[in-house]
Amino acid sequence: MPAFAVSVQTCYAACMNSKVKQRHAKGIYGPLSEYEAEVAEAEAKVTAKAVARSLSTPASGRRDIPVEAEHAGLRIDKFLAALSVAAGEALSRTRLQALIEAGQVSIDGKPVSDTGAKVRAGQIVSVEVPEAIAPEPLGETIPLTIVFEDEHLIVIDKPAGLVVHPAAGHETGTLVNALIAHCGDTLSGIGGVKRPGIVHRLDKDTTGLLVIAKTDAAHLGLSELFADHGRTLNLTREYQAILWGGPTRMQGKVDAPLGRHPQQRERQAVVHGEKGREAITHWQVEESFIGEEKMKLAVLVRCALETGRTHQIRVHMAHLGHPVMGDPVYASGYKTKAARLGEKARAAYHALGRQALHAAVLGFSHPVTGEELMFESQLPEDMAKLVEVLRAGPHAE
Repeated sequence: MPAFAVSVQTCYAACMNSKVKQRHAKGIYGPLSEYEAEVAEAEAKVTAKAVARSLSTPASGRRDIPVEAEHAGLRIDKFLAALSVAAGEALSRTRLQALIEAGQVSIDGKPVSDTGAKVRAGQIVSVEVPEAIAPEPLGETIPLTIVFEDEHLIVIDKPAGLVVHPAAGHETGTLVNALIAHCGDTLSGIGGVKRPGIVHRLDKDTTGLLVIAKTDAAHLGLSELFADHGRTLNLTREYQAILWGGPTRMQGKVDAPLGRHPQQRERQAVVHGEKGREAITHWQVEESFIGEEKMKLAVLVRCALETGRTHQIRVHMAHLGHPVMGDPVYASGYKTKAARLGEKARAAYHALGRQALHAAVLGFSHPVTGEELMFESQLPEDMAKLVEVLRAGPHAE
């Protein structure tokens, strides 16, 4: 189990944080572009769409669906996905494909195993939805800071040291283990399994806000939202980071595709050509910290994401020449710079022991109710302490 202690704190947020709302209304990254204006205009439509969709987690049992003439010729997975939405059930195409491959779907009483099979008018398509099974990871009692929770989803403020999902080397002590224990029977099944639906992640040593689905309906909506990256749907993600040195400008944008490092496979890198995936990060300097000879020693920046690639901010800031302080992967060559810090700042830097990166703002339209939600998390204690001593200057005592 990770070595951290977080007090249990549960609160329910019904309103958007006013400062966050004002900041986004003004457009903190400069004037709104034509594209951004179109996105803002689309937000009202998103809320109406979410309310109208209001899907429920499918109950177990058999459904017999007649094929009308207008649906003839459709792939069976597309046909069932469309009809499920029309019936108000959160059966995703991926889930339906799994049911087809498991022999749970038949046409006129004959099992179908081909997800691409075409349906014909007059046929009866039957779908057997099994009971949601118990999750493979076991629930573990791990303290969580819960920012918001309802029957559909939960937003938590993740501490440093907590791995999000079980994986090799981290089979227990993860956020998923904690949520299975916390949510219990309120998990109605994600893809047929009673488990929390992870739609985005934070690295083990990155702190801050995460939203997790508790039902199929919420998982379907949130997956669509995060796949869209906030381009046409309402999604806001902002991070705060402390960087070595500092850019000459006060704000900017990094538009550099990312992919696996060609030699070091555990790292990401800026990769051009077909192997690179689009990655765009907006950044703005919030505060500069001056060292000896009036040079920028470090800066506190706020980053907003247009995309959500693995290690995106960490790689993009290193690409700028100003990596995240404490980053063991992308700022390893900057460890000697700690000698330039004052005594107290150096102690705070070593006490940090991780990348100084925090998911500070998360906003989205609720995938089931359509309610506009916006959450803000203050800097964690270790980052706040580092900012405090950097602000005091290199000779602070």
